[in-house]
Amino acid sequence: MNVEVKLFAAAREMAGAEAVQVSVSSPATIGTVRAAMCREHPGMAALIKASLFALDAHYSGDDAEIAEGAEVACIPPVSGG
Repeated sequence: MNVEVKLFAAAREMAGAEAVQVSVSSPATIGTVRAAMCREHPGMAALIKASLFALDAHYSGDDAEIAEGAEVACIPPVSGG
């Protein structure tokens, strides 16, 4: 199953793209997508591990199953002041 992951903030900057495609086995979960992203984009692994993920506009844990065509987003931690 191919999953498009939308990227925001530092993740978008590091990837140089608005989204990345990852290939995972079905049934896919946020956790399998996170692991695939770390493998396929090792330079972003630390950021990916610290990021929140959203599934269809709702923050989701690593055990959340991803249906075909679902929207997945990687939202890195932000800082401000």
